[in-house]
Amino acid sequence: MITFFRRLINSKIGIAICLGFLIIIGIAFAAGDISSSMGSSSGLSSTTVAEVGKKDITNTEIVDRANAILSQQRQQTPGLDMATFLQQGGFEDILERSINSVGMTEFARKAGFGVSKRQIDAEILRIPAFYGPTGQFDRTTFDNFLRANKLSEIQVRDDIGSDLLSRQLMIPATGATRAPAGLSLPYAQLSLEGRSGGVGFIPTAAIPKGAAPNAAELAAFYKGNIGRYTLPERRVIKYALIGPENVAGKTVPSEADIAAYYKENAATYAARETRNLSQVIIQDQNAARTFEAKVKGGASFADAARQAGLSPLVLTGIEKTKLATDSSQAVADAAFATPQGGVAAPQRSGLGWHVVKVDSITTVAGRPLDAVRAEILPTLTQRKGAEALADLTTNIQNEIADGASFDDVVKKYGLKVVTTPAIVASGQNPDDQAFKPDPAFARFIGPMFQAQPGDDAIMETVVPDQMFALSYLESVVAPTPRPLAQIAPQVTLDMETDRAARQGRALADAAIAKIGKGMTLTQALKETGLNLPPVQTVNGKRRDLTRPNEQVPPPLALLFSMAEKKAKRLEAPQKQGWYVVYLDTITPGDVSTEPRAVPAFQAQFSQLYAQEYAAQFYGAAKADMGVVRNAEAIAAVKRQLSGAQ
Repeated sequence: MITFFRRLINSKIGIAICLGFLIIIGIAFAAGDISSSMGSSSGLSSTTVAEVGKKDITNTEIVDRANAILSQQRQQTPGLDMATFLQQGGFEDILERSINSVGMTEFARKAGFGVSKRQIDAEILRIPAFYGPTGQFDRTTFDNFLRANKLSEIQVRDDIGSDLLSRQLMIPATGATRAPAGLSLPYAQLSLEGRSGGVGFIPTAAIPKGAAPNAAELAAFYKGNIGRYTLPERRVIKYALIGPENVAGKTVPSEADIAAYYKENAATYAARETRNLSQVIIQDQNAARTFEAKVKGGASFADAARQAGLSPLVLTGIEKTKLATDSSQAVADAAFATPQGGVAAPQRSGLGWHVVKVDSITTVAGRPLDAVRAEILPTLTQRKGAEALADLTTNIQNEIADGASFDDVVKKYGLKVVTTPAIVASGQNPDDQAFKPDPAFARFIGPMFQAQPGDDAIMETVVPDQMFALSYLESVVAPTPRPLAQIAPQVTLDMETDRAARQGRALADAAIAKIGKGMTLTQALKETGLNLPPVQTVNGKRRDLTRPNEQVPPPLALLFSMAEKKAKRLEAPQKQGWYVVYLDTITPGDVSTEPRAVPAFQAQFSQLYAQEYAAQFYGAAKADMGVVRNAEAIAAVKRQLSGAQ
């Protein structure tokens, strides 16, 4: 799976997907759909959601994984929230895949398999997501990746280690699976089957409207279709936005604040030395010493790296503490003890042996408080603003929890209240199509449509640390039909359209009956007496129905579910009319014209075989290790993620 991960993470959509593979490791062979009912909680701690063998899966692990996956999915779907994620089965998927992963890992360890730290280091070095500008592993890029995706290095290392263990078992079990060509042949032939025919169309608009409905007919139609004209439940919502303007005067840093910040960050403003370095990381110590000797013997660092099949990593303006964090203290000590132009003796880190050349040295003078005051001020202002907002929103939430009403707190804190009209769940006002809800308000429409009358006001985050919203359900308007007098023109149009659509269906059926007696499609439609568009010739192969990212026209899809020399009708969307589809000829698929068809299906079936073998292997591993689930802990984690207590 790591090979797949490396390839995937370079693709345009891969970065959004790869975290799912990294976090939920060991399930690349579709074992995530396996659901285990083995065992139930018996003596497990309240923090253990499941036990696989003797390995616990804790509530913290599941919460961290859920938050990490939600974070990466928001990169593709910014509006996605935890509630929606849970409704889509995200929690169950994470739990099952975690159990599968641990089951296979523990089974591998039981069978005597293992993974070394060096193997994990090597995998980390080969993952493109962790490459810097030079095309090699970059510690800063790695750390940024972890922070951005709410992961720890231990998590990543554990997951990669689990994957390496799983690969040792899964590759032999699934790597050589191959579906027989005989199984693929009929599917390949079917995909190449060709069909051709004609499509006629009877538009509803081409059918005369006839006499306008009288009042009784209109009332009867309205009553029979009352659901069409019934407004869904609507709600009136009060809300107040809480932002920087509500904490004005509390965000200006004092001189004491500025001095304290300067002291806390003394290392940032003190005199320091930075260096521009070139380095390579070599796994073997002797090879590293040979590289060092070659450079000290007169070869350029770049040439020596190229001859060794490496690309030097250039570190610009790096400080000693940063280098120590990115590699090891020994590497930093050696690099900063070497004069400009010199090459430090190889030193080891968790990634291998570092050979470092000092390209240049820069001494940065210290900066006094007066020189950096303007630099500190915006940072402190933002921090104090966030703290003041946090205090304000916390106080409001505490007061509401203690029984204060929405009106009480908005009055006390001088918040500006907005009251919406009666809106539907989409945020629209059926009585005013021009109404558009505040974009900030859109985030809490969902919770307000789940609230019940009398519920406490809800605090929602609009922009983290910058804006919040307090919302309250004012009233609920039950589903209500619009009065006929108010919408009579629309009901009249709907009734006329329905009547014309029924006539169109009858005309289509009559044409089909004539075609069944030998009349051509063109002639049968001509005899309707309507001014219809000309018949269109359609043809294609069955494989056209499954092309990715292409919408198949419904008449073409119908063509492949009909008998030869027969006609069928198909209603167009929104009562626009009726298609009459005629299948003229069926041409059997000939694989000799498409030599790659059989191998392509064979490859697809082979992948399915591998997935099935993997699923069975995962199931067997879990059965061997034993799985016990803690239903109470699982329910508690779901409540925690959903925000319920």
